[in-house]
Amino acid sequence: MDMDNMLGGGGGGAIGQFPLEQWFYEMPVCTRYWTTATIATSVLVQCHVITPFQLFYSFRAVFVKNQYWRILTTFLYFGPLSLDLLFHVFFLQRYSRLLEESSGRSPAHFSWLLLYATTLLLTLSPMLSIPFLGSALSSSLVYIWSRRNPETRLSFLGLLVFTAPYLPWVLMAFSLVLHGTVPKDEICGVIVGHIWYFFSDVYPSLHGGQRPLDPPQFWRNLFERAPPDTGAAPINNEIAAAAAPEVR
Repeated sequence: MDMDNMLGGGGGGAIGQFPLEQWFYEMPVCTRYWTTATIATSVLVQCHVITPFQLFYSFRAVFVKNQYWRILTTFLYFGPLSLDLLFHVFFLQRYSRLLEESSGRSPAHFSWLLLYATTLLLTLSPMLSIPFLGSALSSSLVYIWSRRNPETRLSFLGLLVFTAPYLPWVLMAFSLVLHGTVPKDEICGVIVGHIWYFFSDVYPSLHGGQRPLDPPQFWRNLFERAPPDTGAAPINNEIAAAAAPEVR
């Protein structure tokens, strides 16, 4: 099934329009690494190199047993190789890519968004008993993108046509029908995404342009290095004026 026929909309090209390698390298850096790690994790589980029990987040396992890799792997495992995994990877790369591309050439803003979302989700995970947080993080990004593109029209399964702000709720309804359980991880992701959206897109217009969730300067400096010094000395203004041709 063509994913873009299942959920089509403005803002991104279909995967089938590009050779796989070109499509891969056209993804922004954060989305590319996340997508690659997600697929690699499922392949390793499928090949019995690792098990899902080594990947889920547990406060006790991380901070008592020092299994710190779980802080990352909880966001990388969406299940074994299956159509459901393909579905998740499609939404992950599509809306993560659109959001990252809209944040500018530097990955500073988007990586700060990922840090915020992962930190808050890790904090909520023990209270809500959500061991795997990949779907929650993906839902956060989908929600933010949908609120920032209110006029974009989408179609689901070629039957249901709606505007982008309804996308998170359509996906939750689809997950409820497909799995028969309330998708509390996706609900959690929407809450986390709404907090970011409010303080980044709504709050500034109400409080003189203040953006409390923007990345701090030290974080920007990690990604936005100053251009290298070429060693050329500045030209003295008097010399420059003397060398300039006289205009008659």
